[in-house]
Amino acid sequence: MRKILAIAPYPYLPYFSGGQKFIAGFYEHLGRSADLTVISTRKNDPSLASGYRLLPLLKNSFTRYYDPSLVNLVSSHIKELNIDTVIWEHPYYAWLALRMKKKTGVQTILHTHNIEYQRFKSMGKWWWPVLRRYEKKFFRGADRILFISDEDKKFATENWQVDPEKCIDVPFGIDIQSYPADRSVQQENLRAQYGIDPKEKILLFNGLLNYGPNLDALKAILKKINPLLLQKQLRYKILVCGKGLPEEFHGLDAWRESNIIYAGFVDDIAAHFKAADVFLNPVMSGGGVKTKMVEAIAYGTTVVSMESGAAGIRREVCGSKLVVAEDGNWEKFADEVIRASEVQSETPPGYYQYYHWDGIIRNLISSI
Repeated sequence: MRKILAIAPYPYLPYFSGGQKFIAGFYEHLGRSADLTVISTRKNDPSLASGYRLLPLLKNSFTRYYDPSLVNLVSSHIKELNIDTVIWEHPYYAWLALRMKKKTGVQTILHTHNIEYQRFKSMGKWWWPVLRRYEKKFFRGADRILFISDEDKKFATENWQVDPEKCIDVPFGIDIQSYPADRSVQQENLRAQYGIDPKEKILLFNGLLNYGPNLDALKAILKKINPLLLQKQLRYKILVCGKGLPEEFHGLDAWRESNIIYAGFVDDIAAHFKAADVFLNPVMSGGGVKTKMVEAIAYGTTVVSMESGAAGIRREVCGSKLVVAEDGNWEKFADEVIRASEVQSETPPGYYQYYHWDGIIRNLISSI
């Protein structure tokens, strides 16, 4: 059994965002096939780590990213635990990872969730060129790179001349293996919970709402999409789920009479996915795979997305469960929402074959 050390430089347990859930699921399933130890921040709850050791050794402050004491800390754990592989989440610790590779000879793997500099460039951060050079150095120096999407892998091989042999596919995984049989039951429960009429379609939006791209998407729903839907012949409610809604939105009270229901953070988002007729994804910035889309389709919900928001999704396995509109074409987006709400279909079996965690981890272990 491989002895793997992973470095996750941010809190993810308990998880609240799609990215945090991705890491939590990845480690849980990897821990079933490898002897896994994770070093992360002190804000994590080690009791929530399932099937692996979680050591909350990193500082909570931003200084953790350039802490020289980590050289001895990480190298000592590599030696004491007889580690043969280190997985680094994101490129931020490139300086430390490449130093550990040189000092210990351990196999060095970069787990990239997107091309980071592109994400920050799309968010208007002035320092993205600096991150691009730093990130590129890690891509070239790593022994293996784990990619969440074909688009990111293609960029790395074509623009940064990364050897394709170094690249391994690790998409966002799901635990569900087939189209859920309880969607109608969950929909009845949700209608009762929120007082939604049986004749009204349930449109869902979910995400961490203090994250810029998600907040921009919510604003688009409130100011662009919902006004268009109100003009159409559609009975519906838009259910908004997620923590971190800024105070100035006042719990979306002003939109209650316009078919908007704010549910806040929900413990069982799976039940909400199963109950929804359509999942709304008007995200147009931020980069990376929108993990909530992967989950929504797995639970049988049709997703209507902007083109940018659908980046990284393996479209050929989605069938009719993913509908895409051109970025900024709000009329087309609203029309597709109406069409998707009227025609329901099952998620193709091939979708579960590609996105289920078991196959993802088997491929990873055999590749390293």
